[in-house]
Amino acid sequence: MSLAGKTLFITGATRGIGKAIAMRAARDGARIVIAAKTSDPNPKLPGTIYTAAKEIEGAGGQCLPCVVDVREEAQVQAAVDEAARLFGGIDVVVNNASAIALVGTLELPMKRYDLMQTVNARGTYLVSKLCLPHLLKAANPHILNIAPPLNLAPHWFKNHVGYTMAKYGMSMCVLGMAEEFRDDGVAVNALWPRTAIATAAMSMLGGADIGRQCRREEIMADAAHAVLTRPARDATGNFYIDEDLLRETGVSDFEQYAVEPGHPLLPDFFLDVDPEALVKHMEAHGGEAAYKSAGGDAGGAAAAAEAGNPEVEAIFTKISGLLSADLVKSTGATYLFDLKEDGKYHLDLKAGEGAYGRGDAPAKTDTTMTMSSENFVKMFSGQLKPAVAFMSGKLKIKGDMGKAMKLEKLMGKMQSKL
Repeated sequence: MSLAGKTLFITGATRGIGKAIAMRAARDGARIVIAAKTSDPNPKLPGTIYTAAKEIEGAGGQCLPCVVDVREEAQVQAAVDEAARLFGGIDVVVNNASAIALVGTLELPMKRYDLMQTVNARGTYLVSKLCLPHLLKAANPHILNIAPPLNLAPHWFKNHVGYTMAKYGMSMCVLGMAEEFRDDGVAVNALWPRTAIATAAMSMLGGADIGRQCRREEIMADAAHAVLTRPARDATGNFYIDEDLLRETGVSDFEQYAVEPGHPLLPDFFLDVDPEALVKHMEAHGGEAAYKSAGGDAGGAAAAAEAGNPEVEAIFTKISGLLSADLVKSTGATYLFDLKEDGKYHLDLKAGEGAYGRGDAPAKTDTTMTMSSENFVKMFSGQLKPAVAFMSGKLKIKGDMGKAMKLEKLMGKMQSKL
């Protein structure tokens, strides 16, 4: 069960999951082709193709770093040709490169839509197409796309249909190519994480604190290794989930992959995880629940909402006690909460010491959050994690996603003072 002597063509392997997969293969003595764009240092992102290559070689592998934009056919073809010339062929393709924008239809610029489609769906198709002539000659050829299972539940589309379409394009490549090349012995599979993974992209989306709710990239690397060392003719057309796959191979200790062992984990997109079921799962494995049922009488909550819902007012009273010039400086955003039962509230953290009130904000709104009053109270009291609310369809976000993530810090400060 080794990748020794195999040549892996990995897109987006400068950092994150792609690099972790490369490092795991390098420890077997594999030959790695890094096909990625970062040739010069970026102050916002760690590493270049050359620093990654040095680490891969230090781990025991050989490496060919290639400057490749997967949208450019000529660049992909040149890298494929050089890999075949230097290493004698290509045995494995890992389509990892991806672009993301978690915004709704009206907020998504077409330039960003085109980027996601051409990197995710078209890039995966193009890299696979150009590598296939070499894969068809390989002894145990694999294509592995870092892509989710094709889940058609509407809530995975409604808040970010553009991203979902682009990511599912990668998944459809698995569905189609697995059948197209089944008789030729080329395995085509997908791999997706059960929980969020602590990558640079995740930090940019959720802020520095999001990492505590994530697992490290190594879980995906170990899972990818388990797929790529399987006989290709016996394992194709599968949508693997990292944790499930590793359990099948005998792994039982998943705390080893946690950024902060014991901390509640954020489930990844496109996997239907009921929040209540998530509580039981986390507690069964020694973690704290990311979501807790508030319990109580639903009818009584409805009656309270009709009376103006003093619980919502109480949350804003607590917020008022935390407003300060420092908070405004660190946040710099205006939020609108559209509560289905109680109308609109705004929170202005752009000027002075901050302010809040009913109705639309006096300044331009950066982020609008639509939810029930009950879930608003749960989020600010720590019973419902914002990320879980968003991913389970309980919260809809429009506008600046990064600033929405900043609001979680305010929630944490409130909960520490309860």
